[in-house]
Amino acid sequence: MKSKERIPVTVLTGFLGAGKTTLLNYLLSQKHGHKCAIIINEFGAISIDNQLVVGADEEILELNNGCLCCRVRGDLVRSLGDLLRKQKRFDYVLIETTGIADPNPVVHTFKASELAESLRLDGVVTVVDAKHLEKELDDGPEPQAQIAAADLIVLNKTDLVSPADLERIEARIRKMNPLARMHKTQRSQIDPSKIFDIKARELTAPLVVGDTDDHDHDHHHSHGDHEQHHHDHAHGEEHENDHEHSHQDEFSSFYLTEDRPLDLQKIEAWLSGIISSMGERLYRSKGILYIKGQPKRVVFHGVQTMFEASPERFWNNGEKRQSQLVFIGRNLDEATIRSGFQNCVIG
Repeated sequence: MKSKERIPVTVLTGFLGAGKTTLLNYLLSQKHGHKCAIIINEFGAISIDNQLVVGADEEILELNNGCLCCRVRGDLVRSLGDLLRKQKRFDYVLIETTGIADPNPVVHTFKASELAESLRLDGVVTVVDAKHLEKELDDGPEPQAQIAAADLIVLNKTDLVSPADLERIEARIRKMNPLARMHKTQRSQIDPSKIFDIKARELTAPLVVGDTDDHDHDHHHSHGDHEQHHHDHAHGEEHENDHEHSHQDEFSSFYLTEDRPLDLQKIEAWLSGIISSMGERLYRSKGILYIKGQPKRVVFHGVQTMFEASPERFWNNGEKRQSQLVFIGRNLDEATIRSGFQNCVIG
């Protein structure tokens, strides 16, 4: 019962200029039925379309649509705790991280602190700039960490790249995170129901690999509002995609499947060993396990060094019993992981 009462939290992340604040502004302008508390990292710009009305509390700002905005000046746990203690009325929390932040420490906040009793992480939403992603990936590791952490990817500015470029970018994102659902957008405009209360971090969330939705194009285009972009990539712009991507080469995601049952003690020890030895290099892990003697599917979900596993539901009649696991990270030893997994198989 308690888990139903916890307030859901969505973390908005994405590299500098991808469209996070634009997405936040858009969500706040839509009717989605939630009374939101907005947490914005202290390094982020608090624009919210200039709709802020400063309340009596210096750190808690009230927006003119009734939402609350808290600028994080100290520890995130303390700021969220303050918000809860002040008993201001809200039923949803949106957190916008800085453009260079790894969202995983924020994810840990909702698992390893007293906040877990009051708040639940609903999902990590990563906004990706379709026009500049490839250069950003080649320049440094931050965008990879943000993409790997995502439960939902908003592939933004899709109108600024050619269809062929977009297809290549999608494939590159899929290689980094085969788990996340992907929505293509322009100016970060997306149906709020695809962002709010998606329960992506619940153990019961389905394991779906490579799920891409159609464009969210149910919005209005006004002429000349595109900051002079106008498809300037069409004039002989060269893509640096033919050379080796050194940062990309360090990054991998792979998928394991096995129809034979697994030994419970061996798989527990193997998973614990992988997660403790890989540490922060293992961004995400998730799976469904077919355990010998267990009438239910066992699901597990890991973020870096933290993971949880539990029996979920009974296998359905006629349902194929099969283990499926996904690992996403940097410098992962795929061969060793695959070999260790096979040692857990019975028969």
